[in-house]
Amino acid sequence: MTMQTSANQELQEEQEQGLGATDNGTQRRVFAPRSDVYETDEAIVVIAEMPGADEASVNITLEKNVLTINGQAKNSVPEGYRLALGEYGSGDYERRFALSQAVDRDGITASVKNGILTLTLPKAREAQPRSIEVKAG
Repeated sequence: MTMQTSANQELQEEQEQGLGATDNGTQRRVFAPRSDVYETDEAIVVIAEMPGADEASVNITLEKNVLTINGQAKNSVPEGYRLALGEYGSGDYERRFALSQAVDRDGITASVKNGILTLTLPKAREAQPRSIEVKAG
């Protein structure tokens, strides 16, 4: 069975960063997960697609001003099946974000559901908008 999937291959290659070493010395592809960043008055929210990753396989670190997301995708083919066409490349995920001082580092939270990582980075109190009362002089 042969199918043309050049558009999907191009997208995959565009997201692929390179090869990374695993604990046992083998190499796996490393992808930059596609991400959306939203902002509210109180927080910055990052939504990252990491298919095949769950809370046990995602590691998030903050060192200096760099937030690093690492994740491992679990390959799974349903029992009794064999892969006939694979458009999703297997590999790991890595993405880095530079943070400003406007982020409250102690309040950062993360959750993963169905391969979607949601990071909430609350803004430091000083960075949140506020209203200043004007008094009669």
